Amino acid sequence: MHYKYNKLKTLGLEAAHLVTTLYERNRPVFRLKEVQKILHLNEASSRNFVRKLVDRGVVTRLKPGLFILVPFELGKERVYTGNPLIVAREIINGKGYYLSYGTAMEIHGMVTQPQLVVYVTTLKPRRPINVLGTEFRFIHSQKKFFFGLSDHWVTKQEKVRVSDLERTVIDGLKEPKYCGGLTEVAKGLWMRRHDIKVDQLIKYSLKLNKGAIIRRLGYLLELYNIGSSDDWGILRQHLTETYVRLDPLLPTEGKFLRKWRLQLNVSNEELLSVVRT
Repeated sequence: MHYKYNKLKTLGLEAAHLVTTLYERNRPVFRLKEVQKILHLNEASSRNFVRKLVDRGVVTRLKPGLFILVPFELGKERVYTGNPLIVAREIINGKGYYLSYGTAMEIHGMVTQPQLVVYVTTLKPRRPINVLGTEFRFIHSQKKFFFGLSDHWVTKQEKVRVSDLERTVIDGLKEPKYCGGLTEVAKGLWMRRHDIKVDQLIKYSLKLNKGAIIRRLGYLLELYNIGSSDDWGILRQHLTETYVRLDPLLPTEGKFLRKWRLQLNVSNEELLSVVRT
């Protein structure tokens, strides 16, 4: 605390007031507009003021107009990115989003490798951006598909929106490309099989009403013996005659499975090998 006080003292009155206020408001990631309001400055003066704080290593610029306080305990460290989940929330202003796909899988303990991209599903289309080496990708979705979401507490004070466990599986079956492929989604399903609510999986898959999701879900549930034959039967009632590839990222090859109207371009052996690891 003594060190923190000394550091604040050396900042100058205005900077110390800004930093203290931001911490008190639990806003370590902040916008230029907040600086304007706290210090009663116009936009040009605020920009100039924050630029000096960046030069001194008090603040790191994440993207135009978005900044993060460098924690006092980092000492002379000048570049600090903070928690990427919180940064993702702040990039899109904390509204109309949820963390999804590979990022949600990591949050739910469904991966064995750290994820290198932060995936965010948003109501407004956005281009991917790179923030100090971390890539943020935004997947556009309609409001009616914003369901199956929950809060995830990143710290004691900070929470983010994330797809719940079952919705994460369903999103992965819909777009395996954002999760490292279908095998990774299958592995995540197996890793959390004791916690997953099968009825919720079925409900979400039918609500999204996409044949590929229903086929892939039914096939994997039966393969891994998750749920009951009654559960799988509900999904089979919603199949049409069309066939889809089990993994849309892989070539069109492999045998056709009539029961689930799937072309098995990933072998049973490969999918069952995740059970043995």
